[in-house]
Amino acid sequence: MRVSRLSFALACSTLCSTAGFLAWVQQAHAQTQLEQTGTATRSVHTSVPAQGSQAVAQAWREKAQGHVGVSAKARPTGRETVSIEPAKVAQPERVTVTAHLDRARSDLQPDTGATVYRFSRKALETIPGGDNVPLNQVLLQAPGVAQDSYGQIHVRGDHNEVQFRLDGVQLPEGLNVFGQALMTRFADSMSLTTGALPSEFGFLQAAVVDITTKNGTTNAGGNVSIYGGARDYFFPSLQYGGHKGKWDYFATADFVHDRMGIENTTGSFNAKHDLSNQYHFLGHARYTADENTRISFIAGISNAEYQLPNNPGQPAYTPGQKGYSGSVVAQKLAGTSDSDTLNENQKQITDFAVLALQKEIGKFSLQSSVFSRYSSLRYSPDPVGDLVYNGIAQRAARSVFSMGTQHDVTWRAAQDHTVRFGFQVFVERTTSKTDSQVFQQTGGFGDGETPKFVDTTPISIHDGSGKTGTVYGLYAQDEWKPVKNLTVNYGLRFDGVSQYTSQMQVSPRINVVWNPWHGGTFHAGYSRYFTPPPFEVVSSSAIYKFASTSAAAASNGNNTVRAERDHYFDAGFQQQILPGWRVSFDAYYKLAHNLIDEGQFGAPIILSGFNYRRGQVNGYEVSTSYDLGALSLYGNFSWSRAIGKDITSAQFNFGDDDLNYIKNRWVHLDHDQRWTASAGASYTFFQKGWHPLRVSGTMIYGSGLRKDGPDGSDIPPNGLSVPQYATFNFSAVQTFKNLFGHSFLGDTQIRLDVTNLFDRTYMLRDGSGIGVGAPQYGLRRTILTGISQNF
Repeated sequence: MRVSRLSFALACSTLCSTAGFLAWVQQAHAQTQLEQTGTATRSVHTSVPAQGSQAVAQAWREKAQGHVGVSAKARPTGRETVSIEPAKVAQPERVTVTAHLDRARSDLQPDTGATVYRFSRKALETIPGGDNVPLNQVLLQAPGVAQDSYGQIHVRGDHNEVQFRLDGVQLPEGLNVFGQALMTRFADSMSLTTGALPSEFGFLQAAVVDITTKNGTTNAGGNVSIYGGARDYFFPSLQYGGHKGKWDYFATADFVHDRMGIENTTGSFNAKHDLSNQYHFLGHARYTADENTRISFIAGISNAEYQLPNNPGQPAYTPGQKGYSGSVVAQKLAGTSDSDTLNENQKQITDFAVLALQKEIGKFSLQSSVFSRYSSLRYSPDPVGDLVYNGIAQRAARSVFSMGTQHDVTWRAAQDHTVRFGFQVFVERTTSKTDSQVFQQTGGFGDGETPKFVDTTPISIHDGSGKTGTVYGLYAQDEWKPVKNLTVNYGLRFDGVSQYTSQMQVSPRINVVWNPWHGGTFHAGYSRYFTPPPFEVVSSSAIYKFASTSAAAASNGNNTVRAERDHYFDAGFQQQILPGWRVSFDAYYKLAHNLIDEGQFGAPIILSGFNYRRGQVNGYEVSTSYDLGALSLYGNFSWSRAIGKDITSAQFNFGDDDLNYIKNRWVHLDHDQRWTASAGASYTFFQKGWHPLRVSGTMIYGSGLRKDGPDGSDIPPNGLSVPQYATFNFSAVQTFKNLFGHSFLGDTQIRLDVTNLFDRTYMLRDGSGIGVGAPQYGLRRTILTGISQNF
């Protein structure tokens, strides 16, 4: 009830403030127009503000009248998006131009001084698997992105601090770990922004993934595809878009069934107990009221069910140096369960919706939005097996419901000054419930004393909690061009959090971009960051309830997870060497206080957050790409180091030995990977012919995430790394244009994709390390084929 009232109040205040601001700006703009032109009326029937759009419209009219082709003079300039509605009886054609609204939306959130890696629609289609691959696999092609288990990615040595935006609107965090709520086929283009970010980006700042969604104007028509192959992989999908009058719409839906939902716990070709079923839907509707006003609505649903792969050969639960293996409980349960036959399952749901208004009024551009997201995760244990191997069988359910609003305004104040300001507010409600089966015990763990189990019958412990909190931020910045080749972007950001912790911070930021010669760009920046602890993964367990049981915490500390505060420095350059050939270099350094990390503690794949009192992350990246004609090449190489000292929150997840060692010594973070590289190439045969054939390949290299040394060794926690690996993927896509000779049907595509072409066995995790649950291996060679048909 409380969160409903807060949500309603937030929505009402948002609408009132937006309406008031628009009314004031509209009145001021109308007064300016009156003074300048002497008239307060303006009749517009055809809206063509973008240069070149008149020529596009004329070209289409000529084509409709029997003229074939578009002359060079009539070709569009820039990135116009033109929708033409055929003339009706006694009604002229209406041309609606939306390109300037797209550009205005991009200008609301510039990347001045930051490092940006862009994925065009062509690039997304070129990656082996194309629209069928998960979004995290696409992002691995960007520099500085390391892969981890459960679909996690790490950008520039941060754990998982990546924010996702749809058309510039930030989505609240969810509980999805290995699920993908956003589909690649929904993206018309995408960008990954890192470095010293401008002040409009807050909360999650390791990287910003901004997805420009498809719409019915640029993606009219439909597509149906069937994709599948090895390991029972079956992936049908459907998408359709169109436009009518001032409306356009686009939607896509798919179903995924396979036996490779979560990484294999062994190096075998197939994992045991690894079936997954996933359902996804994403839809987008837009209403363009006039040349300066657009309303859009985006909604998505993701529902995923996973079997957790079994890890064979595990020893029975043993608390302390001795214990369970010699107890009467062990004797009673002996032979009742094998770690290779467990039945653990997990279900994840994510729903979200975004309603946004975009408005152009004179020198002002504005986008206001309200959004909501619901995310839940439920874990079902093996009732006997989890007791045997973990000492606890816990049924866990966690959910988070978020509502918020975001407002961004651009004011073109002068020729050399562009002022931007805005704010964001999230209201979140998280709940957690667990029902656990554990054994009672007496005695202690000290001096090798064996705990004595009181009863062979497990007891039940219920634990539940819920909390409502807010995260908010506001910013202002000025993009100043003092001279022709120099841009200075400076600003302030104020952020606050009131959840399990209450903190706030004012953060100055500045970026300088210099273009000393044609094709060359230097940039340098400093950003002060404030990262609230992820509300949905902050543990609120009552550890006292599990005292003197087989699930007793490793230690007694349970300080609250606090916000991370960083000093972030970034500098680099980019050079266009030849047409289509680009090279870049970037270096970064981060000093962190209360660095946030996350780990999996226990059988459920639910991450829990904790802090290192101090953290340091630094590295560099080298990137190059060539794209001209039928040939595309790219390569990325990065080095990174991420270390932390002194765990200061959620200490009960760690043993006293680790806590004491880390207190005064630096250790590698569990996700620290020293060397990371990616590369790719594609070539299109018969590019200008009737049936083009595209072949492509990608490579991913990693020097290995961290692991512990052998038991009894002097190697510190996270002191070693798993073996290095390199995987290669291949794709061939044959396109047939109008294969069936029917005007209703469009292109037909047949594709072949091979993941891990050389079938290399490689490990992502070995099951050891700070906050690491079980071993995970990368996917072995997998051959998939598909066919898709446009209509």
